Amino acid sequence: MSRRVLVLNGPNLGRLGSREPDVYGSTSYKGLVESCRSLGEELGFDVEVRETNDEGEIVRWLHEAADGKIPVVINPGAFTHYSYAMRDAAAQRTAPLIEVHISNPYAREQFRHTSVIAAVATGTVAGFGLGSYRLALRALAEELQG
Repeated sequence: MSRRVLVLNGPNLGRLGSREPDVYGSTSYKGLVESCRSLGEELGFDVEVRETNDEGEIVRWLHEAADGKIPVVINPGAFTHYSYAMRDAAAQRTAPLIEVHISNPYAREQFRHTSVIAAVATGTVAGFGLGSYRLALRALAEELQG
């Protein structure tokens, strides 16, 4: 039986492939979903990938994960830098939670250098393109092996 894992994506990530391909790459959101699910199967995970532009929806998903002891990989997008509601929901985690970013926030604008999520996450992976998700899923597998 596979372990359920949520891969949560915040604002604008559904536009992968067309949004600033020089920063976020040319792979579509569909390609990201397929990549996460495929690697998840290899790792023994049942990966469910979700995306929303709604902060409240991500908060509800984090509550769902906490209540169900479901591990999470999360790319909060722009919410990374200021969503205290999301930070408080992530702090309630009952399983590992890995923050992920496609680009390296520290190599970008100053406002991107702060993450309110990082302090309550198990760890953060950033700067490896869509490979950041693959690295996060592998780290999650190791974390769950204890």
